[in-house]
Amino acid sequence: MQITSITVMGIRLPLIRPFIVAYETYYDMPTLLVKVETDVGITGYGEATPDQHVTGETWESTYSLLVHQLAPLAIGENPFQIERIHEKMADMVYGCPAAKAAIDIACYDIMGKATNQPVYNLLGGRYYESLPVPYVVSILDPEAMAKEAADAIRQGYQSIKIKVGTNPVMDVKRIQAVRKAIGESMQLRVDANQGWRNRATTMWVLEQVREANIDWIEQPVIADDITALAEIRRQTHIPVMIDEGVHGDREMRETITKQAADKLNIKLMKCGGIYPALRLVAQAEMAGMECQVGSMVESAVASAAGAHLCAAKKNIRSNELVGPLMFSRDVAAFPYEGLAIVLPNRPGLGLDVNEQSLAELTEMSTVIEKP
Repeated sequence: MQITSITVMGIRLPLIRPFIVAYETYYDMPTLLVKVETDVGITGYGEATPDQHVTGETWESTYSLLVHQLAPLAIGENPFQIERIHEKMADMVYGCPAAKAAIDIACYDIMGKATNQPVYNLLGGRYYESLPVPYVVSILDPEAMAKEAADAIRQGYQSIKIKVGTNPVMDVKRIQAVRKAIGESMQLRVDANQGWRNRATTMWVLEQVREANIDWIEQPVIADDITALAEIRRQTHIPVMIDEGVHGDREMRETITKQAADKLNIKLMKCGGIYPALRLVAQAEMAGMECQVGSMVESAVASAAGAHLCAAKKNIRSNELVGPLMFSRDVAAFPYEGLAIVLPNRPGLGLDVNEQSLAELTEMSTVIEKP
């Protein structure tokens, strides 16, 4: 089997409401879909959702890299030779994990379809039958966040994640207001997205919210300061999750060596796809760290790839694959059943991509074919 054609499509997915985190406000989500075709008639889909604040990639730069470097490189390759493809991509360009994830995800979709197996069966088989999802609250005034979180609990959600990180004093009020609104028994996750910047500010906030019973604090300091994260972990009773601080093996080794985190948030866009994510899961498990699979607010395509990884690995104890819930329009139906993800027993990613919707959402497109 060989890859004969790759179509790279730049699309913008409309959000139901603005998504606000410490470093950006999104009114729609720019992402890139790749359609990979083979000489045996099997087609796979992949996705790159870059974030310039996290991976250093933009929508435009990722499109260019896929069109001019990575897609031509993948033409003629066998999708099953995933380690070889990753090695070639690494030799071609340093970093740029979201762009590489698009090729990786499409290859796994093809492998599943070629073997008539869901992707999770290629990763060790299904461990979890369903994957409960949290409700994610963007940064707003404390009262608005509390109301939204309380409404989510009434809808049946058991876990609330709130975004903070713009103002430490206001963040304390946000955390306290949300905890009061949802009650003591509901899980409350807090994500600062690097917004508290340093150890001193982080410790001040955590001291103020000691009674809020936070399940974990995620990435309070800047991504590169793993040493500060280790100091915070040693000084707080609250479990610490690292997110932006770990892209791949190098940062993972430093995190383990410094005992800097209790939990790891894996994102396919940070590490380069499913194949490198498997290495991170294995390393975390050996180090006694639990994992979560997060999202850059991705379409059904990348969200499905993350869900297959979650379903196959025992040590992935939580997920934030809520992107498709946040869009007013997507490229495929996503397998939510109530407030959980239940993956179908279908080959590949298990999606039916709506080609008409994809065409209507596409703002730029290039086809790369075998010479």
